[in-house]
Amino acid sequence: MEQESHNGSPKILLINSDEALSRRVEEILKPASVVIALTVDAGLAQIAANPFHAVLFEVPQANAAALFQITLLTTKAARLPVLVIGPDNDENFLAETIYSGAQEYLGRGELTPQTLHHAIYCAVARQEERIALMTEKENYYGIFDHLVEGIFRTTVDGHYLLANVALARIYGYSSPVELMANIKDIASRLYVEPGRREEFVRLMQEHDTLSGFESKIFRKDGSVIWIAENCRAVRDAKGNVLYYEGTVEDITRQRQIEEALRSSESLYHSLVETMPQNVFRKDLQGRFTFVNKQYCDHYRCKPEEILGKTDFDFFPKELAEQYQRDDQIVMETGETREITEQHHPFGQEKTTVQVVKTPLYDLDGKIIGLQGIFWDITEKKRAEEQIRRTTAELGRSREELRTKNMQMEENLRMAGEIQSAMLPQQYPVFPPNSAPEQSAFQFVHRYHPSESVSGDFFAVSAISPTEVGVFICDVTGHGVRAALVTAMIRALVEELKPLAREPGEFLRKLNFDLYSILKNTGTPMLTTAFYLVADSRTGAIRFANAGHPKPLILRRSQNQVEPLANACGKGQPALGLFEQPPYETSTATLAPGDFLMLFTDGLYEVQGQNEELYSQQRLMLDVKNLLNQPPGILFDELIQSIRNFSFNGEFDDDVCLVGLDFAGLKPSKS
Repeated sequence: MEQESHNGSPKILLINSDEALSRRVEEILKPASVVIALTVDAGLAQIAANPFHAVLFEVPQANAAALFQITLLTTKAARLPVLVIGPDNDENFLAETIYSGAQEYLGRGELTPQTLHHAIYCAVARQEERIALMTEKENYYGIFDHLVEGIFRTTVDGHYLLANVALARIYGYSSPVELMANIKDIASRLYVEPGRREEFVRLMQEHDTLSGFESKIFRKDGSVIWIAENCRAVRDAKGNVLYYEGTVEDITRQRQIEEALRSSESLYHSLVETMPQNVFRKDLQGRFTFVNKQYCDHYRCKPEEILGKTDFDFFPKELAEQYQRDDQIVMETGETREITEQHHPFGQEKTTVQVVKTPLYDLDGKIIGLQGIFWDITEKKRAEEQIRRTTAELGRSREELRTKNMQMEENLRMAGEIQSAMLPQQYPVFPPNSAPEQSAFQFVHRYHPSESVSGDFFAVSAISPTEVGVFICDVTGHGVRAALVTAMIRALVEELKPLAREPGEFLRKLNFDLYSILKNTGTPMLTTAFYLVADSRTGAIRFANAGHPKPLILRRSQNQVEPLANACGKGQPALGLFEQPPYETSTATLAPGDFLMLFTDGLYEVQGQNEELYSQQRLMLDVKNLLNQPPGILFDELIQSIRNFSFNGEFDDDVCLVGLDFAGLKPSKS
């Protein structure tokens, strides 16, 4: 098969529940990608989520249900060619599958590499020719879902194969599914008059079509309505009826109106008199022959002051002449006209009205005048003008806002670049002046802001020839406010270098300064932080924790991962909440080969499928599985593992990881 996408081999969707056939098709179509769906619904879900070149649909039996599924599939996936795999040597069913929308039909015995490749290639090649037809089908099914007319497909013996929402609503059911589940025998459950369904079937057998077949039917609640059915019979190649399909219209209101109009003309006048619109009639000479009460109220006059007169008696000459020209067009052409007119009766205010003028006929079908209905749209026109002006103002405001947004985005981009420049660009080495790869401490980090700027920050600094200080913090939230606080923290960390060897005292002073700055802002900004000092000679570390996630120690020689907990066993508050909280210094020791991993909570506060959260326990398990990987690869694979867990493949919060790998001091050469 030569037809391929720009990205490689073609991609085929196979809808089939037979495993042996699936393996056979996959083997034939190599190297094409074959995705298997067990049902039509599952296949449609795959089509909605993935691009395909063609669909192979295997039907186990040749029946009306299979044809309906083919129609459904070709309608919902109208942009894809559908090839049907079905029973061999069934010419009638082959014709029906093509009628139902399939492009090709292959018997199971015809599935050779040559026939299947050729069939798919031809089907894909005809795709452009089918676009117009598929567009028509899309329009049809859009109408099917939204028409006020009911649409049905039934068997000859009287049960439903298909119904739309409008049909269910007409019959009083909440959905087509409920309708088809309740009406199993149309003759007894639907028609009020006995024998009406039999009459319907008889006429269909004789004529194959039926138009305006009116009947009384029972709704779900037992009430009776009138319907009119238009129907056609769908037959197979042998002339056997497969099913009936057609439309249903609720004509109850028409029948009621017709009955009422036949009983009394006064009902018409009563209706006209209660209408909120102005109604009038004129004869061929333009003389008023009828006006309703609303018309008289509108012009503050009585019927006898109007009847027999013309527009020239009430309006300026130029307006009356315009009305007369419009009237003549309606009476000469017999067409209805809808016009917006200016009305300015003598002695009254000018108004704008919407007028619908229709011709009046006598019993012989001859035009004898016209009828007009109009309503005042003065306020509507004023409102439209106001909307037009407001829309223009809104357009100008939107353009100004777009410009400001562009400026803001540029500022945020620059702020993000500046914030990235604040992070360590290179790491200290121990002993000083040694090559980085010979350093007793090796460092690695990964930094992923969720927006242009981040609330995460870290620093790595040599505080003596043998000691390093590592600081990490996470400001609540993300975005500009959090980034501003991280900038303040970075400045405070630089100022506190004289206290850098004592982690507890370092965090106490940092907390005091941060609390003093933020207490007047009115909104506390919670900041978690962790600070440690590590000795390159002994591996001893001193650390303090201000509400931050516990770092993990990867004991490679023992194949263990353990959290770095405070000596007191209790958590300590985040920065900026209290004026003088105690921050204790705890100690631990790293052995050569150990790896210390610091991180912010954005790493594990990730939501997966079914609202499952990525827990710290799962984090420790994933880290243990990557225990022997080099630090950089460990971080990258861990991040990718968490992205795969996430329901959208992304992190919702800022993520920062900092790693300290203790290699130990290398013995000096004598």
